[in-house]
Amino acid sequence: MPIELVAFVATVAAILTAYAAMTRLPGIIAARRLDRRLRDVTIRDTARVDAPARPVPGSRDDRMTDGDGPASSQTAAETVVKRRAEGPLPSLDRRLAASTLSRLIEQSGVPTTPSAILVICFGGGLAAGLAASVMVRQAFVAPIAALFGACAPIVFLMRRRTIRVKRFEEQFPEALDLLSRAIRAGHAFQTAMGMVADELPAPVGPEFRKTFDQQNYGLPLPDALRELADRNPILDVRFFVTAVLIQRESGGNLAEILDNLAGVVRERFKIRRQVRVHTAHGRFTGYVLLALPASLAVALTIINPELMRLLFQERMGQMLVTAAIVLQTIGFFWIRQVIKIEV
Repeated sequence: MPIELVAFVATVAAILTAYAAMTRLPGIIAARRLDRRLRDVTIRDTARVDAPARPVPGSRDDRMTDGDGPASSQTAAETVVKRRAEGPLPSLDRRLAASTLSRLIEQSGVPTTPSAILVICFGGGLAAGLAASVMVRQAFVAPIAALFGACAPIVFLMRRRTIRVKRFEEQFPEALDLLSRAIRAGHAFQTAMGMVADELPAPVGPEFRKTFDQQNYGLPLPDALRELADRNPILDVRFFVTAVLIQRESGGNLAEILDNLAGVVRERFKIRRQVRVHTAHGRFTGYVLLALPASLAVALTIINPELMRLLFQERMGQMLVTAAIVLQTIGFFWIRQVIKIEV
């Protein structure tokens, strides 16, 4: 059994490595060639525009410019080409660029790619299935463990997205207030977005930075705002985008609109916290019901190990443990859905 397992894992790893090398190397070479060409063109244009006038030989300006000039000290230049993180399978990343998985990764803020997540899912499912088949001699346990192992990265991304969305909701009223104050001070709306991007921390600051850079590099402002709403699936952001677009078409006091929207968002946040207080008893009940069987199993293992050993060694005991884990998980999520109230 171990020899076949090692041979299978080594064969799969060799196939994935060869496929990644064949699909990734041409793209890397082409990207480096393009980057080198763009850097050369940018440095040449910058040196041509910023080159100072030639001073008179022997003058004070000529003596001051001896040595390396500004153009010679510039070793690299920035490029406006949009870069994407490349995973182990770049061709698969290009195909999944507009997929739900790619949008989930972008909303979670995790620096990864769809191909990397799929490889991790495959590896996690394979490792969990093999571990379950070695530890538990039941035919149905390995597929269930493989399914849980493969779904673990997706669950992690969804959890990170939930945390990021909650943090964005907490910071969004402050961003609206800053936009309103900047507009009242005489700044344009685009400049106000740049100020929000510079002043506020993540995740609000980087999201407004993306929108500011997109419209700064030529994307129309309505399209940039719609992409902001797509990246952040929050009702308040959609209200903000709709209000700004309507104001740009029909006119009005944008600062007052943003102040009213910030007040509405804060009131909704207060109501949501009150609902969370009222549903705290149900959440605590779910946690207790989930932790009670595991705690009781640990206590019985310490008190009477022989009794618990039969539960894990006998086939009927293993089936009961598996059924208990599945039912406990279903019950926990059922309680979460019961106490979940949308505000």
